[in-house]
Amino acid sequence: MPDAASRLKGLAEQLAGEPLPLRIRAWDGSLAGPPGAPTLVVRDRRALRRLLWKPGELGLARAWVAGDLDVEGDLYPALELLAGLVWERDEDARTLARALRDPRVRAAVRGLVALAGLPLPPAPPREEARRPRRGLHTRRSDRRAVSHHYDVGNDFYELVLGPSMVYSCAYWPAPDSTLETAQRDKLELVCRKLALKPGQRLLDVGCGWGSLALHAAREHGVDVVGITLSREQAAYARKRVADEGLADRVEIRVQDYRDVEDGPYDALSSIGMAEHVGAGRYLDYATGLHRLLRPGGRLLDHQIARRPHRDESAHDADPFIDAYVFPDGELQPVGTTVTQLERAGFEVRDVESIREHYALTLRRWVANLEAGWERAVRLAGPGRARVWRLYMAASALSFERNRIGVNQVLAVKTTGSGDSGMPLRSRTWN
Repeated sequence: MPDAASRLKGLAEQLAGEPLPLRIRAWDGSLAGPPGAPTLVVRDRRALRRLLWKPGELGLARAWVAGDLDVEGDLYPALELLAGLVWERDEDARTLARALRDPRVRAAVRGLVALAGLPLPPAPPREEARRPRRGLHTRRSDRRAVSHHYDVGNDFYELVLGPSMVYSCAYWPAPDSTLETAQRDKLELVCRKLALKPGQRLLDVGCGWGSLALHAAREHGVDVVGITLSREQAAYARKRVADEGLADRVEIRVQDYRDVEDGPYDALSSIGMAEHVGAGRYLDYATGLHRLLRPGGRLLDHQIARRPHRDESAHDADPFIDAYVFPDGELQPVGTTVTQLERAGFEVRDVESIREHYALTLRRWVANLEAGWERAVRLAGPGRARVWRLYMAASALSFERNRIGVNQVLAVKTTGSGDSGMPLRSRTWN
C-alpha cells in the first residue's frame, strides 16, 4: 500500500487535474514529489478533515494556523505555487457542488475521506474571530474588530515593525534601504503632501502607535490629535509622546471617528484606516472628514485597494483575512474611493500608486518575524504568530502580482471661491 505522502500527492493531482509542483511530507514521515521543490508538511491527518469540511482557502488557513500544515524552507515559493492551485482559480471551479459533478473529483474526495480518518469537523483554532455577521461597522463591532487585530501586544508589534512602529506601507528610496529609513520617508511624504506648517492642527484618524503624530509635531511644528480604538496602541503612543516631551503638542485619544466634534482642522490624515470603515459607510466617513476640515485644508488618504470585479455585487471578503486578520475589513477599487471622496465634497488632486513599496515593506516585516520567531511565539502564541507570518507573506505576493494595490489620495476642501491652495506643480509637495 502506498505511503501517506504518495497517496496525498496522487489525490491532490486528481483534484487539481495537473501535476503537483510541491513535495509533500506526511505525518508518517513519508516524502513524495519532485526533488528541490518547496515542501508542504502535513503534520496531522486532521489537516485533511479541515480541508474536507471547508474546501479552499479557509480550510487551508485553519490547518496552517493550527500547525497541522507547514512549509519547510522558503515560504514564498510555496505560497506562489499554492496561489495558482487555490487562490487564483476561477471562483466557479472552486465551488464544491460544481466540482463534485466530475467523477474524478468525487473519487478523489472519497480517497481523502478514507485517508483523513473520522470525518468530524475539527474546531477552528482559537485565533479565529467569532462574531455574528450582522450589525457590521457599528461602534461596538468596530471596537471588537480593531481589538482582535491590534491588541495582540505592543512587544509583538515592536518585534515585527521595528523601531519605527509604523504599520503601513513604507516609501522606499531604494530596495536595499533600511525599513526605518523607508518609514521615515513615508511619514515625511505624508506631511509634505499635507503642506503642514507650524501652528496648524492635524487630525490623524487611526493613529496607531503615534509615529505620524510624533513626526508631524516634532519636524513640522503642528498640533496633533491622534485617534484610535485600540487601548494598547493609545497607551503606547501616549508614553512615546511623554518621553519626547511633546505632550503639549500631541493628544492621543481612544475615540471613534464618528465622535470627533472639535473641528475644524487644517489637515487630516487617514493612513491604513479606511480599510476598516466598510464600503457601506465609506461615504459617511468621507463626509465626516470633510466636515472636520477647514476650507482650503487637505486630506491624505493612504489606502489599500483591490482590483474591480465585473460583478461588484458578487464580491466577498477574503475568507482567511476576514476570519483571522482584519475581521469586517473591506477593500474598494481606487476608482470607488476617489468617487466617494468627491461625492463627499472633496476635490481629488493627486493619486499616487505605491504598490511595489508595500511588497518590500511586508517582506521586511516577515524577515523581522522569522528572525525573532521564538520570541514572537512566546509573546503572541504559536497560532497568532503563524497567522501573521502567513498573511504578511501572502500579502507581499499579492502586491507583487498586482492582485491588490495601495494608493495615496490627496484631496482638498476647496474654498467657496473654488481656491484649492495647491501649487501649479503639485508634485513638488510644498
